[in-house]
Amino acid sequence: MTAITAHAALLDMDGTLVDSTAVVERLWWEWAAPHGLDRNTVLETVHGRQGWQSMSLLLPERDHAVNLEENAQMLARESAEVDGVVEIPGAAAFLRALAPFPHAIVTSANDALMTARMAAASLKIPEIAITAERVTRSKPDPEGFLLAASSLGIAPADCVVFEDSGAGIRAGLDAGMSVIGVGPHAPRFAPTHHIEDLTQVTIAPTAGGFEIQIS
Repeated sequence: MTAITAHAALLDMDGTLVDSTAVVERLWWEWAAPHGLDRNTVLETVHGRQGWQSMSLLLPERDHAVNLEENAQMLARESAEVDGVVEIPGAAAFLRALAPFPHAIVTSANDALMTARMAAASLKIPEIAITAERVTRSKPDPEGFLLAASSLGIAPADCVVFEDSGAGIRAGLDAGMSVIGVGPHAPRFAPTHHIEDLTQVTIAPTAGGFEIQIS
């Protein structure tokens, strides 16, 4: 058992609370195929980032306006195509346990996509949600996590991040926060701690905060 003291939990969505892998990979591969891009490179790039940023990394010579337009189209499709989107094991119970304590979602999805996927997985959205509309820089920049901490009134060092992607783990660490990596791929990116899914986590109140217990 590992115990981590925290005053706030900051939660990624895709891959952390919601399993949307099948939808994400299918839509991005449809986008990438006409450009002759390597499948593995595409899938390693897109997880954790805003779509326009992934496009600019994959097609660096392309006009930024085209990336923005195609990203809007991608977001609309992702928001509509939610068949197969389910909760990561333990996510609903985890969110219920966090309800009395400061917590927020920090996601590269926009508000519409976050709302659609959380609803598809039957998960309650926290009161504070930092979505793509609220930041100027996407993960791996720490802006989203720092904004969430500020919105909650909690010092970054007292926040614990739950993340699955390399971009998200890097963002949390650069924000000065402990990061619990979620899922089988997270250890590659050197999070502070690692769990396979949220069934390994329990929340216990402490004086002035709470304790995250990892089994």
